[in-house]
Amino acid sequence: MTLGDLIDYALTKPATEETLPFGPDVLVLKTNGKSFLLVPLNSDPVQFNAKCDPEKALQLREMCEGIVPGYHMNKKHWNTIILDGSVPDKLVRELIDHSYELVSAKKKK
Repeated sequence: MTLGDLIDYALTKPATEETLPFGPDVLVLKTNGKSFLLVPLNSDPVQFNAKCDPEKALQLREMCEGIVPGYHMNKKHWNTIILDGSVPDKLVRELIDHSYELVSAKKKK
């Protein structure tokens, strides 16, 4: 999955907005005013942070070499997914879906 594929897929989620609150190098995708993906635009290989259920986060980290605790995030609730070929594209889409669902379930205050 390329950077463009990742962003295009995430933008298919309803009420998703693109923001650059940390400057031009990190795209933050939000819904209901809450972040569900953080995507560094210049990383090689492509990687992103996604919110995750804490128990599932631990299981995923054990299962895939390219899934690690969230870089610069709460490591209990966020994973960094590295698109180095070790994480199948289907799982990448599932992780984006899961992150979106966790965040969209919470209403903006």
